[in-house]
Amino acid sequence: MDPLSLSIIALIVVGGVTGWLILSKRQKRSAIIARPIPEAWRLILEEEFPRYRTLPPEIKQTLNGYLQVLIAEKNFEACGQLEEVTDRMKVLIAGQAALLLVRLKTHNFYRRLKSILIYPTAFHDKGKRRISLHEENDGSTRLGESWQTGSVILAWDSVLAGARNADDGMNVVIHEFAHQLDQVDGAADGVPILQNRTAYQEWAKVFARNYDDLVDRVESGKGHRALMDPYGATNPAEFFAVASETFFEEPIALLKKRPDLYRELKQYYGLDPAKWPKT
Repeated sequence: MDPLSLSIIALIVVGGVTGWLILSKRQKRSAIIARPIPEAWRLILEEEFPRYRTLPPEIKQTLNGYLQVLIAEKNFEACGQLEEVTDRMKVLIAGQAALLLVRLKTHNFYRRLKSILIYPTAFHDKGKRRISLHEENDGSTRLGESWQTGSVILAWDSVLAGARNADDGMNVVIHEFAHQLDQVDGAADGVPILQNRTAYQEWAKVFARNYDDLVDRVESGKGHRALMDPYGATNPAEFFAVASETFFEEPIALLKKRPDLYRELKQYYGLDPAKWPKT
């Protein structure tokens, strides 16, 4: 058989195997999503994540399935002085991360993400391969990081605080997983994958206007009076992550003060949290 024919056969075989693997993965995910959430996991969410209790039933059902996929597919690793990763940790992290995905059409379950590294508390950055971060006020320690190389790093005490307080605009899981959505296309630039060219054009216009406004407020010393965390003025990637935190945690205030930004996030996430019951 000539080399060209062998190459064609090889391509067909590889294509067939790839297609089978993709189908198999979809089937596995569908089976996981269809499972009822374990009762122990539901109780963890009910007790520790008040936002979960107020979700519309259809959104809660999707979240239950998606968090099980994330737990099944991602590696959760204990770091620093943390001795082990418990089911409670996995459920609270995956539950909050899944909230971003429940109506998002382009998510593919954070396809670049492989590992979630958990420290017991805020950790020091070692300056290696850092793409984005969430800092404490002194800038010396980190509450979370998101790496384009396939990792999210989280401080467990901050994860827990963010889950329990669902209306302060601060949630490290939402922040870092928003970065993962931003980074899917390979760039941490505050622009996730959108539906079409028109969507990109409107996104760029609205986000630039609101980002510049926040930067102006911070530079003029008025950042502490802004709705959004002044950390969002760091760069467009951090602005998107902070805007996502505010969208899910303080949606009514965001709708009132920055309606165009709220509209873009509503269009992107496919959700309207301003209409959800308060926690």
